[in-house]
Amino acid sequence: MQLLSGKGKSLLCAFAASVVSVSAFAQAWPTGTVTVVVPWPPGGPSDIAARPFAKSLTGTVGQTFVIDNRAGGGGNIGSAAVARAKPDGQTLLITSSAPIVINPSLYKNMTFDPLKDLAPISNLLRVPLVLVANPSVPAKNLKELIAHVQSKQGKFSFGSSGSGTPQHLTGELFNSVLKLDMIHVPYKGSAPAIADLLGGHIPIMFDSTIAIMPHIKSGKVVPIAVTGAKRSPLLPNVPTFAELGQPSLESYAWYGLFAPAGTPKDVIAKINAETVKFMKGPEFEKIRAETGSEFVGDTPENFGKFVQAESIKWGKVVKSSGATVD
Repeated sequence: MQLLSGKGKSLLCAFAASVVSVSAFAQAWPTGTVTVVVPWPPGGPSDIAARPFAKSLTGTVGQTFVIDNRAGGGGNIGSAAVARAKPDGQTLLITSSAPIVINPSLYKNMTFDPLKDLAPISNLLRVPLVLVANPSVPAKNLKELIAHVQSKQGKFSFGSSGSGTPQHLTGELFNSVLKLDMIHVPYKGSAPAIADLLGGHIPIMFDSTIAIMPHIKSGKVVPIAVTGAKRSPLLPNVPTFAELGQPSLESYAWYGLFAPAGTPKDVIAKINAETVKFMKGPEFEKIRAETGSEFVGDTPENFGKFVQAESIKWGKVVKSSGATVD
């Protein structure tokens, strides 16, 4: 058998060393404290997923995970910081859908491209929205509500938790699909919007089930329909828009996990595996039950396809509505 030449041995050794190096890097993740950026203020919906995620992985992977709430710019500031971070798995992003699939169409000047500069890891929560009305509105179902809005001839308004949020854009989708002419009234968050809904200052709004459920239970607002593909276990007696003949009004407030683009695929795979394992645990199952989310843990590839589809969908809604924040 012919022996390798000196040059051949050197090449073989170099190749073996590179394989060992890459393997060791993947096995070593995380190599220190992992920063999980949440581009929203503390206590917001993204924290519902982020804080138990950080706590769980701190206990399972041997390093500390810390939450960095970096709010501003409709989620753009914190998301951009992760997009610019070193792609080594030590900086992650947990965010709602807005800065990923809505803001690129809504803002004229984005400092990063979410589809190019961030690597999808997994969906975490996907929460259906519910259309609710103040009891003073003379409508207890979708047909009656549509007739009432049309009778107002452009003088009927809907509230939302802010321009560019899934709640706002779902209202615009509702406007477009049903050929209505409602006026959007944006608020700085869900809480003030709900307060004005309860006070009768705005007649209707879309919001996540977790935010509005206490007021549905108390009878202070009337649920009209939910935007999920199937009925919410939290609202089993409230029909979906699909059941009412409007399947194109399917919409969710979803929250996902991302890393900077260029993060090695084996590191992404390990983060994904740890994340899905966490999502199957009892603590997160309780969170899913409380929020009305199905299990949506997925592969990075499938989550990436979902993000692409959502970007196209909401880009069309922004364009047709003329919505902008710049």
